[in-house]
Amino acid sequence: MAKAKRRVRDTWREKVWYDIKAPIEFGEKEIGETPSRDPEFLIGRNVDVTMRELTGDFSKQYIKLNFEINNVAGKVANTRFAGHKITSDRIRSMIRRGTSRIDSIAIVKTKDGHEIKVHVLAVTNKRAKSSQQKFMRETIKNLVTESASEKSFKEFTEILTNGRLASEIYHNAKKIYPLNRVEIIKSKVYN
Repeated sequence: MAKAKRRVRDTWREKVWYDIKAPIEFGEKEIGETPSRDPEFLIGRNVDVTMRELTGDFSKQYIKLNFEINNVAGKVANTRFAGHKITSDRIRSMIRRGTSRIDSIAIVKTKDGHEIKVHVLAVTNKRAKSSQQKFMRETIKNLVTESASEKSFKEFTEILTNGRLASEIYHNAKKIYPLNRVEIIKSKVYN
């Protein structure tokens, strides 16, 4: 008696390709494509893109943006900004012997109610005392909180990712202690 072969269903052929678009803040550029059997399965997927791929600026290669697919219209998957981070090799290259690394983490709220966790890294020219580091951390946290409360989500994500906020922090915080560099190394959007 011959056994009947079980037919294997090819789920790959049932999938449709969807174009993934960046949010309005980043010019709604196409950032990739992904396959899915059902558009509902796409919602919640994360897509990582470097800033260079979005803007074409090679000097921003070290910034990785994270987008989350939040809705699908036809064959276009729209995203929202979910956060960003700087590559670890870039962070390592900023820190030298004889300097102090000052990390400041703040959970801030924008003018339109979005909550964002912002991680700022400041590197001093030479080693700073712990009291100076503590004061620097508080100052950075206050600057970020104040900046976020004055801006909408769109405006804040713009200055967060293009380096203007880091520059603002640098110019205000260097009055406390000489700084070598300030970088926003990570951000995460909560709602």
